[in-house]
Amino acid sequence: MTDPTTDDLSATEIALKTEARRAAARALRAACPRSAHGHWKVRPKGRDVVAMLEKSSAGRLADLVPIRYGRMLKSPFAFLRGAASIMAYDLSETPTSGIRTQIGGDCHLMNFGEFGTPERNIIFDINDFDETLPGPWEWDIKRLCASIVLAGRHRGFAEADNQNAVLAAAHSYRDKMAEFAAMSPLQCWYSRIDADQLAQLSSTALVSRRLAAEVMRARSQTGEALLAKTTELVDGQRRIKDTPPLLFHPQHWPGFEKQMRTVFQRYRLTVPDDRRHLLDRYKLVDVALKVVGVGSVGTRCAVALLMNDERAPLFLQFKEARESVLAPYVGKSAYNFQGRRVVEGQRLMQSASDLFLGWARQPDSGTDYYVRQLRDMKNAIDIDAVVLPELMDYARFCGWALARAHAKAGDAGAISAYLGKSDVIGHALVKFAVSYADQSEADHAVMAKAVKSGRLKAIAS
Repeated sequence: MTDPTTDDLSATEIALKTEARRAAARALRAACPRSAHGHWKVRPKGRDVVAMLEKSSAGRLADLVPIRYGRMLKSPFAFLRGAASIMAYDLSETPTSGIRTQIGGDCHLMNFGEFGTPERNIIFDINDFDETLPGPWEWDIKRLCASIVLAGRHRGFAEADNQNAVLAAAHSYRDKMAEFAAMSPLQCWYSRIDADQLAQLSSTALVSRRLAAEVMRARSQTGEALLAKTTELVDGQRRIKDTPPLLFHPQHWPGFEKQMRTVFQRYRLTVPDDRRHLLDRYKLVDVALKVVGVGSVGTRCAVALLMNDERAPLFLQFKEARESVLAPYVGKSAYNFQGRRVVEGQRLMQSASDLFLGWARQPDSGTDYYVRQLRDMKNAIDIDAVVLPELMDYARFCGWALARAHAKAGDAGAISAYLGKSDVIGHALVKFAVSYADQSEADHAVMAKAVKSGRLKAIAS
């Protein structure tokens, strides 16, 4: 029996409201045409790449900053990976529709990949959220598309092929967003991309085999495998092996282990009760400093080894959470802890998140961290070995994953209505990606000149 006091809308009323919302989104094209997203022109003044790099290195561990520059120097693609703050500055001057959602803020190709869910399924999704904040959806898809062009150039692919890969990502984003717009919020929330499914959706048998191999590699990334590779017995106790400058017990950081143990205890309180019960079955036995990625090099990142009574390992990664590079342009986080900003954004955008995800603040320094498992069933594409059909498919899958994340966190109907069904947005993103790839190559050359002159110190690693 229907309760006459309910104020539920009828199906017709819901359809009318939905269409009105989408019509409003389509109307945004008048102020910001879809073709406008192809625009990129460097600011005539105030864009000093070297000064911006130096500013982004402030507060990092000084001994590790040259490693960051050395990694960025390897290629324009690597430069883009480490230059999230520069691109955020640039994107802040580009047209936007006005539709916002939770965004990753650093959505280049290497920040997508396979990883294990708490149920031990392997899925494909965004896997880095250091910069996440609510912001314009366009910024994520533009960064992804620029990285596709740079990856293709890095591999020596024809420019037409690189542009087709961008179109593959853009069309996938558009088409999948339309699918998510037709779903209920719960259906969208529950959706995920099964990694085994991607192998079946590949365009060639070669790519299918490569993706299947990636899934197998992801399944092999377990704590037991890491234990053999990264630890040793010292006086009968398991210790993390020192392999400086990338993994080591820092002698220049007095009280490092004690501080990290305090961080661990504070982090423990942010884990849900059932996960804390599981976590408490392990004991923290060692912690070491670790260099990770490109853009994160120089930030405080630690690896913790935990063991249970049966000598089974659990590896956790403590990663410094600084203020997002997006904050000057979209506003500060609603959360007082930067680590919580990362965790909440990750949970909002990912289809499934790490079992031990949490955050903490180091009390004496005020440094914020977020915590997750280290390399737990994780794998990413090898840009140095990717073949053209693989890049095409990978671009398509990344566009799909990004659409799913934006749809889960925001208004898929509004974004889809703005995008429309034509190729206008795809061609605009190709134009932007090519122009911004050119810009990244020029910025990379500026950085190389600064290293050669001695202004920046770079160390290969």
